[in-house]
Amino acid sequence: MSFSWDQGEKMDKNMNAIQEMRIARTIKALEANHIHAEYLGDKTAVTPRLQELMAPLSTCSVGGSQTLFECGVIDFLRSGGFTFYDRYAQGLGKEEIRKIYLAAFDVDYYLASANAVTEHGELYCVDNNSNRVAAMLYGPRKVILIVSTDKIVPDLAAAVCRVKTAAAPANAIRLERGTFCTKNGHCMNPACDPRNLMALGAGACQNTVCSNAVVFGNQREDGRMIVLFVGQSIGY
Repeated sequence: MSFSWDQGEKMDKNMNAIQEMRIARTIKALEANHIHAEYLGDKTAVTPRLQELMAPLSTCSVGGSQTLFECGVIDFLRSGGFTFYDRYAQGLGKEEIRKIYLAAFDVDYYLASANAVTEHGELYCVDNNSNRVAAMLYGPRKVILIVSTDKIVPDLAAAVCRVKTAAAPANAIRLERGTFCTKNGHCMNPACDPRNLMALGAGACQNTVCSNAVVFGNQREDGRMIVLFVGQSIGY
């Protein structure tokens, strides 16, 4: 396995070695949880790999993801080679979007990202509407996740903190939700203490983008979930 990164500044060989071990450790843990995982050099390798993984003319849909846009996945799915249930198509009304969300449960391939991946082989995802995590849990025949290697964290507590101090604030700013985190750059409870590890006190954040949190562990169906790690800082 060969690794390289494009993180703005080139890592020296010692930091490179540590990162390589971290990624290899995480991939091994995911595989032990029946989640197939592999490493791609940078985002330009994503769509060529999807071309290999996805059967022509198959059905597909996506969860909300900045990563998919940055990697060119949305344009790839719109290319005409697939039946794409496109939640981002222009002019869709609320009921039309709902029908796309429901259709996603029966597609051949569901593509999304994760908010964090632990070195123990867990995927951690936090959603507001929760159509993404619902489809990841059950329905689509294959779930393919495009995940930046900078989303790898040591454990679940670190995954929660990553969402509260990076992923959720960035998404809340993008969606103009007016939450505490849009004004402060972190959750009102960023410490992740055991009393409030995954959730705030009742009603604490009225405009939250963090309604539901899901931890994906050992999967019943081997290889249904595929994680493509990208050695580049992308998405939230």
